[in-house]
Amino acid sequence: MTAYRSFALLYDELMNDVPYNNWIDYVEKMMKKYGNGGNRFLDIGCGTGAISIPLAKKGFNVTGIDLSEDMLAVANRKSEQSGVSVAYFLQDMREFEGFKPFDCIGIFCDSLNYLVIEEDVKQTFQNVFHYLVPGGLFLFDVHSLYKIEELFIGQSYCSNGDDIAYIWNCFEGETPYSVEHELTFFVKQNRLYERFDELHYQRAFPISQYKQWLEVIGFNVLEITADFTEKSPWETAERIFFVVRRP
Repeated sequence: MTAYRSFALLYDELMNDVPYNNWIDYVEKMMKKYGNGGNRFLDIGCGTGAISIPLAKKGFNVTGIDLSEDMLAVANRKSEQSGVSVAYFLQDMREFEGFKPFDCIGIFCDSLNYLVIEEDVKQTFQNVFHYLVPGGLFLFDVHSLYKIEELFIGQSYCSNGDDIAYIWNCFEGETPYSVEHELTFFVKQNRLYERFDELHYQRAFPISQYKQWLEVIGFNVLEITADFTEKSPWETAERIFFVVRRP
């Protein structure tokens, strides 16, 4: 079993405390507030289907894409067990292709922060624009600069469960507002523990930079809020949400 495959199989257990319902509610609220009445939704960076599957249960016609074949395998199995139909594809958010335009596209759970090169972010925005119907919505969230600098860089976190333990160290990256996540997992296998390591890179950009890139491409920025509230971002906000529309 490869390390990343191990990570895919353990992902849901490790992310058990993540408030996925907040994202589901957010999508429903924004679609009701700004949507065009359609229900075709693309979940970019869908992982194991934690957002795709609940949206499908609520009547959305959901497609999910991810770079991890193992994550998609888990998502497929969970969708079958849940009795819902979600079409999953192994594709890159920077260059996904072959779809009919969607009514809404989402990139959630800081998936966009894994793009550490400016051109990759802009290319992704351009691709999203291309695959939205006129009037379609683009919803995404990113880590705030505060979270990168104060809650990640130089910090260490750990968990010591009965079956899974991990050590998570965060180091300053080579580019501004970037972080390297060094994770070591210990997973119980019968009477022994298996160790495997993960290294993740993330980067954030200033809110004004995201807004400029979106507007240059042609999007209308409708809302910028923070931490699942209706408030504009404040100094110590951790997660920034964008609602934009293709004219």
